[in-house]
Amino acid sequence: MNLATSTLWLLSFFISPLLSSSNPMNCSDTSRLCTSFLAFKPNRNQTFSIIQSMFDALPSDVTADATSSGDIYLRKNCSCLATTPHHYATNTTFTIRQNGGSVSDAVVSAYSGLSFPLNSSREARAGVVVSVQLLCGCSSGLWNYLMSYVTVNGDSVQSLSSRFGVSMDRIEEVNGILNPDNITTGDLIYIPLDSVPGVPYEAKKTTPPAPSPALTNRNNSAADQVNHTSKGSGHVPYIWIIGGLTIVLALLVICILVCICLRSSSCNSSSDEDSGGHSFQILRNSGFFCGSGRYNCCRQTNCETQSNHHQVVAIPKALGDGMFEIEKPTVFTYEEIRAATDGFADSNLLGHGNYGSVYFGLLREQEVVVKRMTATKTKEFAAEMKVLCKVHHSNLVELIGYAATSDELFVVYEYVQKGMLKNHLHDPQSKGNTPLSWIMRNQIALDAARGLEYIHEHTKTHYVHRDIKTSNILLDEAFRAKISDFGLAKLVEKTGEGEVSVTKVVGTYGYLAPEYLSDGLATSKSDVYAFGVVLFEIISGREAVIRTEAMGTKNPERRPLASTMLAALKNSPDSMNMSSLKEFIDPNMMDLYPHDCLFKIAMLAKQCVDDDPILRPNMKQVVISLSQILLSSIEWEATLAGNSQVFSGLVQGR
Repeated sequence: MNLATSTLWLLSFFISPLLSSSNPMNCSDTSRLCTSFLAFKPNRNQTFSIIQSMFDALPSDVTADATSSGDIYLRKNCSCLATTPHHYATNTTFTIRQNGGSVSDAVVSAYSGLSFPLNSSREARAGVVVSVQLLCGCSSGLWNYLMSYVTVNGDSVQSLSSRFGVSMDRIEEVNGILNPDNITTGDLIYIPLDSVPGVPYEAKKTTPPAPSPALTNRNNSAADQVNHTSKGSGHVPYIWIIGGLTIVLALLVICILVCICLRSSSCNSSSDEDSGGHSFQILRNSGFFCGSGRYNCCRQTNCETQSNHHQVVAIPKALGDGMFEIEKPTVFTYEEIRAATDGFADSNLLGHGNYGSVYFGLLREQEVVVKRMTATKTKEFAAEMKVLCKVHHSNLVELIGYAATSDELFVVYEYVQKGMLKNHLHDPQSKGNTPLSWIMRNQIALDAARGLEYIHEHTKTHYVHRDIKTSNILLDEAFRAKISDFGLAKLVEKTGEGEVSVTKVVGTYGYLAPEYLSDGLATSKSDVYAFGVVLFEIISGREAVIRTEAMGTKNPERRPLASTMLAALKNSPDSMNMSSLKEFIDPNMMDLYPHDCLFKIAMLAKQCVDDDPILRPNMKQVVISLSQILLSSIEWEATLAGNSQVFSGLVQGR
């Protein structure tokens, strides 16, 4: 490669991501989930493990181009986002590796145009973790998959058609291309596919190199020497006999020791059964998982059969021994997890987030939720397990157990039937849900507050959640709330006065406290701020970030709900004069609420989102206030006996 060619290649490599049009594929069905692929050309510094982490992909989800192009293809779950306008995307996280420039530029450069541009001018700092939306697409049914592909110098519709074995008409139809010659470097093209692209990445990566001539000659010489020795000797050398006997004796000793250990562990297992505990063997660590006693993962009638057929569970080495100090863990095998989720079928897929996909499963006759992660998330997995083994509360989603292989990590939770609070507040009818009554909203707010108060005040070691939002508050059959998504490095131990210095901001825009954004300082008061935003969502039915059409521009303006509600409260001095606030009260409640109680919750939310964390109440004070408001609401409800609309909501919620 001459100097001119090298220069052109480097320019196209660095400039093409910046030229990417990054056009998302629009959609309308926000419940749509599908399997998609992303085509990615890594640079020399992006190793396989780095790519796995960047895309949150399993080794089995990575394939390589069969030619010498150097492209790799990553399988990802793709969904139609609820943002406006709706478009397809898949989520992942990116760790910035060097200082300098903006976060947005670092993300766009790393993903070579596959990412949705970030609306951020924040300076990039090494070690900061940011959430990234990758552009993907779902097939309309005429083909099996769509693959996101960023064009490079020399690409054309014709060359892409030949390379991927699809017709030019298909590519033009999917992308709405009117002029096939109007393709520029950096354009995002969706390639329709009927089968999985590429060849297995591991097979290509581990192909052994051809032996060198010198090594071949040396091996041949060694073989000749062995043959010569065997031919020239009429008897077996004594040293071989002695060595063989030594190996046999050593194996016998090892077998005896293994039998003794197995006998001992089976005794311990049976004693645990007699005492009413779980009957699972714990490998490498006798105290990995906490069993709270709420879930009988092994019924007494078949415990003996299951223990006899127990399979080895791989535990990642990075977890280390002695990581946890909780008794009676529940460990599942990979085969059990796979069978419970019907082989991780798309029909069982509930959703996916930054750290993995979530599936519904039927595990040992119990409905469960399984979070599936890659082994590159070992630290986050360990953090979640370590914390959730120590917290048990009726308003926290219960951890049941885990499974692990060398490539994947699985966390098993209780299944919460009604799903996310978010889906019951924001346009609930479109999601098949009935609007929540005032009493139900009041009770849900109190339940979530009690869960937060528990981790802030009543655990042996206090924690802050750092990602409180309506999608992390789940509702059970009786519409009682449970907080979820604790771990994966989102729970932080408090020290001293309750403040913890953290190096990376984790959370969701619209819920982040000002001091957390500016200083990266996570405290219990940053959770209180996020909870205040949740209260505003409960009374308004609006999302944490409001998108409004800005005057004179085509792009919608993103404004935090908190600032909008605070402005309305400025012109609403009391419950009798809250005309400004009424504009932002959820119309789904049809004016069936006590005005004074709603105003009190609005004022409580206002205190929670105060810019000064010192002026915010703690969660114990929030629980007391919400309890009093709930009692007043019940008294108000009693005065409306006979109003079927009010009581229909009450019956559903309690």
